[in-house]
Amino acid sequence: MTKIDEEALAEAYNRALALEKAGDIDAAVKAYEDVLAIDPEDHGGAAVRIASMGRGETPPRAPDAYVETLFDQHAESFEDILVEQLGYAVPVILRQRLQELNLGPFKRMLDLGCGTGLTGGTLRDMVDDITGIDLSENMVEIAHEKDLYETLYVAEVEDFLDDNDDEPFDLVTATDILPYLGALEPLFFGAAENMVPGGLFAFSSETLPASDTTPYRVGPHQRFVHSESYIRSRLEETGFTVVEMTEINVRMQDGNPSPGHLVIAKLKG
Repeated sequence: MTKIDEEALAEAYNRALALEKAGDIDAAVKAYEDVLAIDPEDHGGAAVRIASMGRGETPPRAPDAYVETLFDQHAESFEDILVEQLGYAVPVILRQRLQELNLGPFKRMLDLGCGTGLTGGTLRDMVDDITGIDLSENMVEIAHEKDLYETLYVAEVEDFLDDNDDEPFDLVTATDILPYLGALEPLFFGAAENMVPGGLFAFSSETLPASDTTPYRVGPHQRFVHSESYIRSRLEETGFTVVEMTEINVRMQDGNPSPGHLVIAKLKG
């Protein structure tokens, strides 16, 4: 791996941020392209920032190096930021919906993007055996300390689903993963491949306004937003039936709600 010039990278990134803040989009895009030239793996998410300004190609997902860096840096304060400051309650809403629909208990759960264990902890008493996956080693360490999971892996979600040959799962959760993924086929196919027929796939998404006809794009907060019709069609194509698609507020961002969906889908079989 080529050694990155950290000083030049920090300087280029700060310059790009300042230009973006000042509203000089053309110059900001050029500056983020300079950042990518110094750091092709894109630890700072420059490609996602370019897309969030409506320029360049929309990437199929956020770069692994960016997601890993972001969550490694915030692991210690993650729950405080997410739950206390951003009002994130998706795991609790998911539990309520599963109970309301009388779904569960479950034998084996796969918690994709498990982070520090918010979803695993919230559903722990509904499941016999939970496996957690996350790209951030620091997050997985915190989850491990809580003793909530039977098995934990540090891995990229789509790679794990592709390579995994453990026993299949009857519940797969992906709370707050879709904001880092654009194209959903690899995730949905991967989930289906690792589930028992009739198993449930539960996930949250942030939603594009109905007036927007694109399947997905990077929103103003560098998070992917998806159209409801795109999610429904991709689930259908990968072998799922939608059990329920509930409109939710995923989190608060700058004091405004982030509209989204909580989806519970069932693998046909």
